[in-house]
Amino acid sequence: MTQRPLAGNNVIDRRGLGRMLSRIMNASVDEALIGLVDSSDRTARRVGFTGAPGAGKSTLISRYAKGCLEQGNKTGILAIDPTSPVSGGALLGDRIRMDAVADDARLFIRSVPSRNAHDGLCDNAPDLLLAMEQFGFDDIVLETVGVGQVEYSVKTLVDTLVLVLMPESGDAIQAMKAGILESADIIVINKADLPGAERSHAEISVILGHRPRTADTWSTQLIMASDIDGRGIGQLSDTIIQHRAWLSTHRDHDDMRRKRRAYHLHSLIARRAHEVMHQMGDDIINQDLVGAFRQLASLVAPVDRG
Repeated sequence: MTQRPLAGNNVIDRRGLGRMLSRIMNASVDEALIGLVDSSDRTARRVGFTGAPGAGKSTLISRYAKGCLEQGNKTGILAIDPTSPVSGGALLGDRIRMDAVADDARLFIRSVPSRNAHDGLCDNAPDLLLAMEQFGFDDIVLETVGVGQVEYSVKTLVDTLVLVLMPESGDAIQAMKAGILESADIIVINKADLPGAERSHAEISVILGHRPRTADTWSTQLIMASDIDGRGIGQLSDTIIQHRAWLSTHRDHDDMRRKRRAYHLHSLIARRAHEVMHQMGDDIINQDLVGAFRQLASLVAPVDRG
């Protein structure tokens, strides 16, 4: 991938970035490795939003992005939509749900299918995020598919993770089971105008209160938000800024880079294994498991970058 500039100071080269992301989405692992950029000279502020479908993630992101734009920040949104296990298709509808800000020339929105990934992201999310950083975004928002058993992996790729819950929906219990409640930096009880919001707030407050803390530990913030009356929107933006300031003095940046590189490597290996199995078809499946594994391992080989 080659670095592409922004068109002017504030206007994003949407066409150029769109073409680059499409190439990345359609690239094989060998093609991805040939043009691989595993770091960026410019690092954007990354915020992840996760939560069950219907929790209102897209609406919150739209409000948050509007605030970023009002601060003069160039903002990119990468929204992961679920891929059907039957048809292989995905409903890429986040641009519609974020219509309030979609036409701003300083904003870029791209919906991508999750495809073969099983962690709430897409299988080439690291490549897509690095490409967006090369276009000079100040802020990048990553929206996951929904709360899943291993979706806490998004924590590795973002700086701040926002978990969006609905009142009395059982989302908090699912999040506890998935481990993501412990990973979230900020928890938002969205649609707080609905019945049961105060009770949900009290229950989650109790859960958070029982977590062990030290002086160097970030205290997960709990926010009530509603698109109906605008409650909590400004507080969410302020809290994200506060967490960013906390990270500047508490995060081991070298460790963060190592974890992101490890995740990137794991995703490349998984993609390559899937490619090989697809190419081999029944030839590899019909072998005994040990033989199939050994053949698969021998074929998952790095490309010669010259």
